[in-house]
Amino acid sequence: MFEYYTEILENLKQHSHFRNIKNFTGKDEKYIYIDSKKLINLSSNNYLGIADNKQITEEFLNYAGDKYSFGSASARLLTGSLPIYKELEQLISDLFHKECTLLFNSGYHANVGINSCIAAKGDVIFSDKLNHASIIDGMRLSESKFFRYPHNNMEALEKLLIRERKNFKNAVIVSESVFSMDGDIADIERLVELKEKYNCLLILDEAHAFGVFGKNGLGVTETLDLTDKIDLIIGTFGKAIGSMGAFATGKKILIDYLTNKSRSFIFSTSLPPINVAFSKWIIENKLPRTFEKRMNMLEIGTKAGSQSHIIPLIIGGNKETVETCEILYNNGYFTLPIRPPTVPEGTSRIRISLTTDINEKELFDAISLVKQKK
Repeated sequence: MFEYYTEILENLKQHSHFRNIKNFTGKDEKYIYIDSKKLINLSSNNYLGIADNKQITEEFLNYAGDKYSFGSASARLLTGSLPIYKELEQLISDLFHKECTLLFNSGYHANVGINSCIAAKGDVIFSDKLNHASIIDGMRLSESKFFRYPHNNMEALEKLLIRERKNFKNAVIVSESVFSMDGDIADIERLVELKEKYNCLLILDEAHAFGVFGKNGLGVTETLDLTDKIDLIIGTFGKAIGSMGAFATGKKILIDYLTNKSRSFIFSTSLPPINVAFSKWIIENKLPRTFEKRMNMLEIGTKAGSQSHIIPLIIGGNKETVETCEILYNNGYFTLPIRPPTVPEGTSRIRISLTTDINEKELFDAISLVKQKK
């Protein structure tokens, strides 16, 4: 029986696909520590440097005192809810000018839970081909039909809508705003046009944009002034906000539906109250002060040829990508090889995630090392 698993793992190793959990000995600001080696961390989603900021942690704990527990011990629909959950949900609703909001335990929980139930048998979902695995997993669990259109190709999406929309009762278009592995931005204005033209719901995952883009850090939709045109906006607290959890915000009827139908919400022990309080506190007290730092980070990303703070350096082969990460490691940079199935075959890459602490020189020195290897 175990020979099967051994064979699979050996095959992964032979093709430079094998993954293991790194043993970090510490993290602070923009650095990560492996044993005694100090490395600039270019693989973090801690975009605003909040998660590892000891001063911010101390400030929050002084504010919070012993008001919040470290565990909820139950699902929200049982006894796993307190006023702080509703307070954070109301804050998100107010910021986005939406009717209602629902918290999830993570971005994965949100996308799996939403995309598995938002469309039923006889319905259809149209999904960007490079959408996150959590969106794909959700669609696979759904009883609906789904189609994946070529990445950011609005002409191809419209052709699909012309061909297929009439065959289904309800239709959903789902996309990321900032794509997690490519750093490019969806054509949200065109997505809005198509969803209105073909009578679809539009779901936008702002996981990598919430806390980064927009005057108030609400995401790309805020930058484009399109927040009111998106039926359901998803965001996370585990990236720029430095906490954990996620949210979906939109019309009350959709949030009521998710509360009753989303299995990842219904059957999960709810978030620790102290993390819910921390997320709310950060959004209210720290996020409003980050505008200049966020814009500087995005400007550095633009100089590196990206539309965002995520910069893909495509190497191609798995082995070559792993070797390039080793070169960066030996020169004081921590990066991770991104390989299939996370990205398509032949497009293995180093995905650089900027934070507000990374400066332009550090980024371009790292890029130069990659170019030398290529």
